[in-house]
Amino acid sequence: MQIDLYYVIVTAALLASIYGLLAIGISIIWSSLGLINMAHGLIFALAGYGAWAAAQYVSAYGPVVLVAGIIAGALVGMLIGVLAFLPLYDKPNYVLRSLIATLAISLLGQQFMLAAFGPRSRPLPPVFGRASFHFGTAVVSAGQVGAIVTSWVVLLLIAFWAKHSRRGLEIRAMMRNPEGAALVGIGLRSTAMAVMAVTGGLAGLAAVLLSQTYFVSPFSGLNPLLKGMIVALAGGLGSIPGAIIAAVLVGLIEALTAVSIGGQFVLITQFLFIIIVLLIRPRGIAGIIETVRE
Repeated sequence: MQIDLYYVIVTAALLASIYGLLAIGISIIWSSLGLINMAHGLIFALAGYGAWAAAQYVSAYGPVVLVAGIIAGALVGMLIGVLAFLPLYDKPNYVLRSLIATLAISLLGQQFMLAAFGPRSRPLPPVFGRASFHFGTAVVSAGQVGAIVTSWVVLLLIAFWAKHSRRGLEIRAMMRNPEGAALVGIGLRSTAMAVMAVTGGLAGLAAVLLSQTYFVSPFSGLNPLLKGMIVALAGGLGSIPGAIIAAVLVGLIEALTAVSIGGQFVLITQFLFIIIVLLIRPRGIAGIIETVRE
């Protein structure tokens, strides 16, 4: 079977952009707060509903929907920080307790969405218009182009903010050495809320961008959570460059698998990929956390 390389390139770029937003959020939360956030998929789903509500009751204008998703994601992220991080951080077995807490929050959140919105999927209006373009033999929609460009612009802005703002520098200090950051007077709780807001906003952005292809539903965050975890682990928890590299590789693997042997084998090939990566490099492609914290 002949593979359309142009289609593979576009699909891989789109998936890498979405998975990169999710994986970087998961990596930042773990490396700065020591929190394995099993509710990151819930942020994704609730942010999608926030964008849908904005489209229904405020304005269907694309930028309004996009901003609504980001704000909803940031608010839900902060709520999870209040419920799962602040009460547990200084308690024994914090990592295990917070993992169970975020998993419970995720399950409760799914039931809330089912009760509030029902099981029916909800579409979002086109954020970037309905135009289409030709890229070689592939037809690329404006939504795909907009999602790819927006993702990378936001990631560059986040990187700039992290390097040049006071709060960004505090978050980077916590990622490198949480104990040292606390000793020099960096406020743990306020910085934690900033981390949860930023990473929640990234998940909200990913929700709106992916929902240009897939509808919003109570369980729409499960698959993105799984893919984000795969990318974050393969890239190395705590490494933003590693997450970006892994996102590109995972997106390429998914696109190639889907067009060559079928979409039902996507998760199999992705799990094989992460197993191979972790066998060769147990800390991931560019993992740094264990080295820094030892």
